[in-house]
Amino acid sequence: MFGRVLKIDLTTGKIQKNKIPSKWVSDFIGGSGLAARLLWDEIDPARDPLDPRNPFLWVTGPLTGTGGPATGRFSLCGRSPQTGLWGESNIGGFIGPELRRAGYDILWITGRSPQPAYLWIHNDAVEICPAGHLWGQADTYETQILIREEVSEPRARVAAIGMAGENVVPFANVMADHGRAAGRTGMGALMGSKNLKAVAIRGNNEIPLVKAEEFKQLSKAANKTLLEQNMTSMFNSLGTSGAVDYLQIIGDMPQKYWTAPTFDGAPQISGSEMASTVLTGTRACHGCVIGCGREIHVKEGAYKTAPKSKGPAYETICAFGSQLLVNNLPMIIKLGDICDRFGMDTISAGNTIALAYLLFDRGLMSVADTGGLALHWGDAQPCFTLLEQIARREGFGSLLAQGSRALATQYGDPDLAVQVNGLDVPMHDPRAFSGQALVYVTSPRGACHNQSDFFNVELGGTLDEIGITMTDRWQDSGKADHVMRHQHWRTVCNSLVVCFFAVVSPSELATLLNAASGTDWSVPIMLKSGERAWNLKRAINCHLGLTRNTERLPKLLLQPLTEGGQEGHIPDMDVLLREYYAASGWDEATGQPKPEKLNSLGLGFVLPFS
Repeated sequence: MFGRVLKIDLTTGKIQKNKIPSKWVSDFIGGSGLAARLLWDEIDPARDPLDPRNPFLWVTGPLTGTGGPATGRFSLCGRSPQTGLWGESNIGGFIGPELRRAGYDILWITGRSPQPAYLWIHNDAVEICPAGHLWGQADTYETQILIREEVSEPRARVAAIGMAGENVVPFANVMADHGRAAGRTGMGALMGSKNLKAVAIRGNNEIPLVKAEEFKQLSKAANKTLLEQNMTSMFNSLGTSGAVDYLQIIGDMPQKYWTAPTFDGAPQISGSEMASTVLTGTRACHGCVIGCGREIHVKEGAYKTAPKSKGPAYETICAFGSQLLVNNLPMIIKLGDICDRFGMDTISAGNTIALAYLLFDRGLMSVADTGGLALHWGDAQPCFTLLEQIARREGFGSLLAQGSRALATQYGDPDLAVQVNGLDVPMHDPRAFSGQALVYVTSPRGACHNQSDFFNVELGGTLDEIGITMTDRWQDSGKADHVMRHQHWRTVCNSLVVCFFAVVSPSELATLLNAASGTDWSVPIMLKSGERAWNLKRAINCHLGLTRNTERLPKLLLQPLTEGGQEGHIPDMDVLLREYYAASGWDEATGQPKPEKLNSLGLGFVLPFS
């Protein structure tokens, strides 16, 4: 049942509808795992990531839109313009379920439209519509409103790029609904390179479920359990930044571009502060009972907002708050909104700007470099100018738009950029959790906490059912197998596609998948599928030029912070990586999966390229 493909060539205007081989679904499930199999035959290392021939894939999972626990998500995948390697970004909201209701599980886009365009998918009817009047004129929110008016369908779901995507900023994102973002690896730049402003979808079909009544009862029970969990209550009440005070205590939250142990202003920008001052409601993705999204209203002052505006998530709070030593919550909200409207990843935008502040503070750049802007810790006012310059690729922003690695290189110290394989490190400091350090350097898309949020395991979020047990957060030896297993499990979640915030056991998810698809998945078979997809992504990256030498933490993360919750800890990456390669069946010298590992996973077809 799962595997319906809508293929659109924007160069020729050709539209095709077909199905993928059922074996690929049984091997990779869906989501980003299945996307890796779809892209393997299309990847050409000689091509630029923005070559029009490169596919841009939207891949849902067999649970997307079913009403199961936190199953409103899907994956956008392609070769990353930001890293040159495997690119994937996960997005929630409602547009993934809408694609399935329109009759498609996968949207496959190639080519480049001769003029700016948007796609209008309404069940069987598929149109390529002109978007010249939107290009350079409408931000990501305005685009959604205007397209719904144009297609005369107020219930259409729209995903769009902003000015950053139009100008192919490498960390441009794709935005949908009430500020939901496919934020990482530059999928907005990939979309912009195809002259594609937006995709609008309206579906009127039922999402197929083989055992509909059984699935309904299982989903109801799983959601009831979710509602009873403390984690759900915290996310609903305080959002993703609800743990700011605790993360400060244990040294997980970064500040002053990774160089300070604590930030006294953290309580003023926390989820608790948001809830007590500007929060007016919550927002949830399709079928989700958690409701982590924030709805806020800043009623007065220089940074006042419209009612029911989006409140920032934890990563944005850090990007324009703690990383710049800024404790002004309304200002951070405004900067996050600007990022969303321009369509750019707040993690990379904020980290790149914070690096500029560090360079300025250390005397490595001056106002002559920044176009007259003085970049001082605690003052985020220059960010308003810098974000617009980045989106337009103008002035000092034209350098910042190339990302932190290019910025650090320009000023003589490439390793000063806190990134791994071109992707900026997210806002969980690996000096607080050695397992997360290993996650960052082995992630297929660069430094990423959405390929494994292992810091949660080290805080007690174990998965005993699949052998992921509690270890000391600063333990190095003996941890790699747990990390690897967790990465495989999160690859399953990203294939189903299920939000990480939903604490649902592996056996429950297997039962839900079987009821939805009429299959007979067991937890071990699901884990094997995750391992298979993880290794295929690895093979893709090796094919694209990834080597063992780039799997390391940047130097700022190897400098101890003796005060605060890290207590001077530095992860021993030699030990962690040596044991990880052994556990994974990867060659320690090259980082490539060994032939016997690939063959054991049914991936022998990649061997000529590995």
